[in-house]
Amino acid sequence: MSTNSVEITDQNFETAVLQSEIPMIVDFWAPWCGPCKMISPLLEELAAEYSGRIVIGKMDIAEHPQKATELGIRSIPSLLFYKGGKLVGSMVGAGAKDKIKSKIDDLLV
Repeated sequence: MSTNSVEITDQNFETAVLQSEIPMIVDFWAPWCGPCKMISPLLEELAAEYSGRIVIGKMDIAEHPQKATELGIRSIPSLLFYKGGKLVGSMVGAGAKDKIKSKIDDLLV
């Protein structure tokens, strides 16, 4: 995990995501998920590109299933976009970098 992404757990979700001062993207993933591994480098690139303007949170649903269940995550990878502590968008599946970038740009408006 890079310095531009943070580990999200069931325990720190509220503090790290809902109380974040800057927009947050939470990547729900698992170690056994092939598409999750494909999207991870893209998210790292975007985290670096948007450094200081967004934070990417990585939540391993195998280790921390409670919040994923509460949020209705049924497929991974799933990206949830938060701004001001509110869920403002989502994306399911390993989307292309430009599609994720477009969602980030919308988040920063």
